[in-house]
Amino acid sequence: MTSVNDSRPIGYLDLARTNANFRRLWGGNIVSLFGDWFNTIAIYRLIEELTGSPLALGAVFVTKMLPLALASPIAGLIVDRFNRRRVMIVSDLVRAVIVLGFLLVVDAGDVWLLYLLTALQVMVSAVFMPAKSASLPNIVEGKDLLTANALMSATWSTMLAIGAAVGGLAVEALGPQTVFVIDSATYLVSAWFIWRTVIPQDTEEVTPTATPVRDGLRTIAEGWQRLCERPSVGRIALAKAAWGLGGGAPVFLLVLLAEVLMPDRPAMGIGILYSARGLGTGLGPILARAWFPDERRWPTLLGLCIGLSGLGYVLVSQVGWLWGVVPLVVFAHAASGANWVLSTVLLQQRAEDRFRGRVFATDWLLVTLVESISVLAAALLLEYDVASLGTIILLFAGVQILTGIVWLLTVVPRERRAASSEMPQSGSILEDMDR
Repeated sequence: MTSVNDSRPIGYLDLARTNANFRRLWGGNIVSLFGDWFNTIAIYRLIEELTGSPLALGAVFVTKMLPLALASPIAGLIVDRFNRRRVMIVSDLVRAVIVLGFLLVVDAGDVWLLYLLTALQVMVSAVFMPAKSASLPNIVEGKDLLTANALMSATWSTMLAIGAAVGGLAVEALGPQTVFVIDSATYLVSAWFIWRTVIPQDTEEVTPTATPVRDGLRTIAEGWQRLCERPSVGRIALAKAAWGLGGGAPVFLLVLLAEVLMPDRPAMGIGILYSARGLGTGLGPILARAWFPDERRWPTLLGLCIGLSGLGYVLVSQVGWLWGVVPLVVFAHAASGANWVLSTVLLQQRAEDRFRGRVFATDWLLVTLVESISVLAAALLLEYDVASLGTIILLFAGVQILTGIVWLLTVVPRERRAASSEMPQSGSILEDMDR
């Protein structure tokens, strides 16, 4: 495996300019993500208008995560066994149809349909996302993976920032229905970009007699077995979930905080705070790439980022002014963005291609389950007036800080022992460290 220290990584613009396949995959990602954040703001505002219930809003967040967790095992099998390019194209086309169904949600009696359509959209995304992550090492050289992932993450963040801000304005000006149509169109454009992309792949042969359920159950077993057999992979697969334990709830609570801080134009307030989140998640990986090029320091950085994200939300809970909260949200999510990208790169480097889809599906399974629990707990605390909004944000921020400390005390020493036991000629912690 090539170490990022062996040669200088390619620049962001050079990667997009010289690698046509990455450029096309990236281009499709830009368009679909822009539509997704339009869609997200519209759904949040629609559920608030129809119900006014914190628990109902929390259920939207859970519906955006839990089906992702449940579908991930079968998704991992699909991603490893079938052509990833075709899988992504079909996923985009199916999602283009699903989001048009939101046009049918017009009153409180249709809320069940909103949940159903959200679940279906997320389940299809559960296939698309690991397919995209697993495809990057097949079209980008190993030394350039950090650049590619940082650019993808910055794109997600930029589209979150732009899509949330513009989406908030669009929802206020045009209404949720127009926003749903725009989202559907972006999936079609994304499918066109991916159709033009060439993605080499090492796939296993599909067992003709296997059933989807049997394959799904076997994938769960194989995924967990792989994480247990390869501790170097298993440890890093916990990084996002460790953040999500305390970090899932504050992301949900930003919607309610926006309504408190900007009650006259809540959709715009949501857009502003989610744009701050996007700016942070974009800056974090870029700064991590510039300041921490030595991957041997990344496991420690993962734990620090979890704690720093919590510290940001501790400060958010103490500020009652919108423009005072914005930089704190940027700070908190710069830390979470760095955690996300660095752990993704380590997983891509440590997992073999034929298992990579299952590894990323298991990674998604862990983080979405944990975030669902975090969001549901916060929603219940609010629904039954157990504590104020600021107190609940502070509580989950404390959980993040504690989780970061536990990571530093448990995972980092194991990584250091593994690094010290490597052969002298192995200069990168990105190589297998299975102790």
